[in-house]
Amino acid sequence: MALISKILDIAKQHKIFTTLIIVGVFIGTSILGFWIYTVINTPPYRLEKAFPDVRFSNPLAIVSSYDGTERLFVVEQRGIIKVLENTPTGYQASVFLNITDKVSTTHFEEGLLGLAFHPNYKDNGRFYVYYTTEDPQRNILAEYRVSTTNPNVANKSSERILLEVIKPPATDTILNKVHNGGQITFGPDGYLYLGIGDGAIELGNIYNGDPYRNGQNCSNLLGSIIRIDVDQPSNGLPYGIPPDNPFVGGKGGCREEIYAYGFRNPWRFSFDPVTKKLWVGDVGFNRREEIDIVEKGKNYGWNVLEGSLCYPPNVTDCNKEAYELPIWEYETKKDGVAIIGGYVYRGTQLEGLIGKYIYADYLFGKIWALDYDEKSGSVHNKVIAVMPKGFPITSFGVDDSNELYITAFDGFIYHLVPN
Repeated sequence: MALISKILDIAKQHKIFTTLIIVGVFIGTSILGFWIYTVINTPPYRLEKAFPDVRFSNPLAIVSSYDGTERLFVVEQRGIIKVLENTPTGYQASVFLNITDKVSTTHFEEGLLGLAFHPNYKDNGRFYVYYTTEDPQRNILAEYRVSTTNPNVANKSSERILLEVIKPPATDTILNKVHNGGQITFGPDGYLYLGIGDGAIELGNIYNGDPYRNGQNCSNLLGSIIRIDVDQPSNGLPYGIPPDNPFVGGKGGCREEIYAYGFRNPWRFSFDPVTKKLWVGDVGFNRREEIDIVEKGKNYGWNVLEGSLCYPPNVTDCNKEAYELPIWEYETKKDGVAIIGGYVYRGTQLEGLIGKYIYADYLFGKIWALDYDEKSGSVHNKVIAVMPKGFPITSFGVDDSNELYITAFDGFIYHLVPN
């Protein structure tokens, strides 16, 4: 104390006392300001490796079998499904199914894209995959069965092809390996839902993002979400058409399988287990990434609209009232490049996120929580976490307890933890 008093006396004598106070206040407020800025701008959650000792090759999906075993299954783009289970020595992954000989991966949007287990998988052992293949270029929805002797191995020879979606032809300027969609899931009604993209893009032409106009052509399955009954085949098909599908009987010239259409590339979607609403993330072209709550028989606009904007960009009047607009959208290239649809969080570990729709952007790595009030239409959207750059987010998944997982191209599975 005596030393401090002596320093202050010297400062007063040399007329620098006021300066010291000003400098001290400036430093103190700067530190406080930096601390406040950091707190305000730090996302409330961070990504942490859920299974740090297990790494995968380009994981595109993580799915629960919902059979009481609490196992998770990871889809690798190259055509392998691995089963992830908790053993006495920690989490381990082993090959469940290998169909690399069937799957084409010559373009980064190709591969084994989706997996869903039958709601009665515990008893019937049936599951479904969606993959791309060539000669001709097409997408395949197929059923497989688990081995009768080993629950951690599938019976590869059990493949039964349910559906083949033939892609539009390629040309010198049109690429047909893209916009395959990829999500398969069983809805609360017990039917299988599959998202299929518009199938092609004309390279270097911002005015022709859907060269074959498949988004608005419901006479084929491209650019749609379909719904089929895998338990009741009918009319010579390996599946049935639910009687309340909106285009039963070919109404309007549309395929009976279609549940909704007007999508560009509905890469990932999910049902809210509480409200039963279908949430879809539809990847945009070069102006908007969109989130839709999809209803039966509705047209979601592509390629007349991109999000809420008229398409192509030089069109100013496109009769928006005839289409379903997204409940939320963000600007492509400013906030991201490709939306990764997620889940309405219904777990228990992240209380602040319950009831919010969690989604991400593939390349920018932002993860948002969207709070939507259906009655008023109001939306509150907030960044809650950011993936380190260089590790694109590819998908979300949930376990038996509705806890959320995130797959990324660094090969790891992540989950969110409070920051």
